[in-house]
Amino acid sequence: QVQLVESGGGLVQAGGSLRLSCAGSGRTFSSYAMAWFRQAPGKEREFVAAVVFSRTYYSDSVKGRFTISRDNAKNTVYLQMNSLRPEDTAVYYCAAGVVSYNNYYTPQQYAYWGQGTQVTVSS
Repeated sequence: QVQLVESGGGLVQAGGSLRLSCAGSGRTFSSYAMAWFRQAPGKEREFVAAVVFSRTYYSDSVKGRFTISRDNAKNTVYLQMNSLRPEDTAVYYCAAGVVSYNNYYTPQQYAYWGQGTQVTVSS
């Protein structure tokens, strides 16, 4: 069992930066792939970034602007978000699961989810 708690969301102007954190519990944290998804009002939950073993993956919409990283010693995964845009506004969720290189972007592959943190980017 893994419990996840996100933090770091907030209101930022376009072009600004935020760093999200996701603290996990459980001794098996390091064995899971970790990902960030986001959901805007009226839209489906969409993949943002994942770290699977030592490889990182990004959606095209955030590639070059966002960076995912993890610190297994602290049971924490981060999402550094730079050059934020109004269209990045959403609730951001971290997730943990057993995934592979061909399904890391699918929410259904992740068994554990945090409660979400709101990110709002003003224009």
